[in-house]
Amino acid sequence: MGPVLAGVLQLLALMAALALAYKPLGTDMAKVYTSDKHLRVEKWIYKGIGADPDTEMRWPAYLRGVLAFSLAGVLFLYVLQRLQGVLPGSLGFASIDPDQAFNTAASFVSNTNWQSYSGEQAMGHVVQTAGLAVQNFVSAAVGIAVAVALVRGFARSRTGELGNFWSDLVRGVVRLLVPIAVVGALVLVACGVIQNFSGIHEVGQFMGGTQEWNGGAVASQEAIKELGTNGGGYFNANSSHPFENPTPFTNLFEIFLILLIPFSITRTFGIMVGSVRQGYAILATMATIWVGFVALMMWTEFSHHGPAFEAAGGATEGKEVRFGIGASSIFAVSTTLTSTGAVDSFHSSFTGLGGGIAMLGMMLGEIAPGGVGSGLYGMLIMAIIAVFIAGLMVGRTPEYLGKKIGSREIKLAACYILITPALVLVFTACAMALPAPANSMTNSGAHGFSEILYAYTSGANNNGSAFAGLNADTQWFNTTIGLAMLLGRFVPMVFVLALAGSLAEQKPVPVTAGTLRTDKPLYTGLLVGTIIIITGLTYFPALALGPLAEGLA
Repeated sequence: MGPVLAGVLQLLALMAALALAYKPLGTDMAKVYTSDKHLRVEKWIYKGIGADPDTEMRWPAYLRGVLAFSLAGVLFLYVLQRLQGVLPGSLGFASIDPDQAFNTAASFVSNTNWQSYSGEQAMGHVVQTAGLAVQNFVSAAVGIAVAVALVRGFARSRTGELGNFWSDLVRGVVRLLVPIAVVGALVLVACGVIQNFSGIHEVGQFMGGTQEWNGGAVASQEAIKELGTNGGGYFNANSSHPFENPTPFTNLFEIFLILLIPFSITRTFGIMVGSVRQGYAILATMATIWVGFVALMMWTEFSHHGPAFEAAGGATEGKEVRFGIGASSIFAVSTTLTSTGAVDSFHSSFTGLGGGIAMLGMMLGEIAPGGVGSGLYGMLIMAIIAVFIAGLMVGRTPEYLGKKIGSREIKLAACYILITPALVLVFTACAMALPAPANSMTNSGAHGFSEILYAYTSGANNNGSAFAGLNADTQWFNTTIGLAMLLGRFVPMVFVLALAGSLAEQKPVPVTAGTLRTDKPLYTGLLVGTIIIITGLTYFPALALGPLAEGLA
């Protein structure tokens, strides 16, 4: 079997597995967030945190809950890292420096999981499990909660109430993420991923020195790392490390976990708004972009010219021989079109155009299918922009799911799509203009610029992957990328929840002959075109200086 055919067959198997899980998981998630009953363990949690899960919240109260909980998470994780040197199970590692502790705390709370450190050389068992792994669960649940609040904004009318943040948060963890992550961890352990609290072991000589490995609760963290579209690896090599991802099957299974909730939540959306066809339209948009990007990535990596590439059967540099070019391409696209950031190959070693495809996936806003929760609300924002454009074409006030898209709604949507590009481009420009940040680049020219652009694109879009050629463990990058991650996560949430509140207050608009059918293929095509055009107009000059210049050289 040739490598191209192997890659295509893995893609088809992955699509079949996602299709089988789509209906049952999407339906179950709708039940989770519409049920009026609380499990016993959930009641204990509510009592412990002093929350009333039955109290409805308007959008300002819902937002306060999101920000207060996330701030507490940042402070707790920062303090935990600063105290690591005196904690048990630290494996002898010192406390984390202030700038790196801030960066890591901001990273994991914002669901970015950008890492400017080597996990096996910096973090002990307590920080990994009680700090980082816990945030993998709760930061993912926060994203789903905000998405559910926006869906309620479309589903409800003549009320500003969007549900209860604490109830949505706890249900997301207890009923959704924990059960699936447990099953996922068991599968990974059965396939060879390690799960222990072992210390550091010498495993022999390596290039004249002693090689050491430490164990850890890797499988349990790996499962939620992918399921919650987090991406932070237990080891510096992330999902290319055999302790995290030992076989081609675990590689495909991890991709499945990455895409499982982001694709399935479109059915949850359709059920909650009373039209499953609307969910299928959003799913079709996400799937079209995802499949298109996978095809482009495989094409660039398999067909790159040059004698070395032809002899190897494609661009094999930086790719694990256990997985090959096809599986690495699927993983790279899936992790950058979601907010995962995990890697099973090094994106800096991809061809110029291949690296540009990975970067463009993040620049789209990671909405195809995007992160858990964040992908859905990002796509719904783009859906609002698309119906607004359609309304301008025919001279009608735009409507979506029975709600009028007026000036207030379109201003909130516009602010949402502008904040992340502003963060990426401003921080990149500052880093290139100042002398110190440029010293962190391993490469010069177009590829060196791509390293900087990729870093801030990854941070502001809450992805977390890196080009692997940039020394980001400096005060400048730890601080600025940390700020980009926090602003890129929580400022858009302000606009999403404000939009949800505005939509919930409206009364439904009856469907007429002039209403744009947003559950038809025509609208899906319009939505795909809108996403590509807006992203292209925003980022094309920066892409032309980096990956396009390198790829066309």
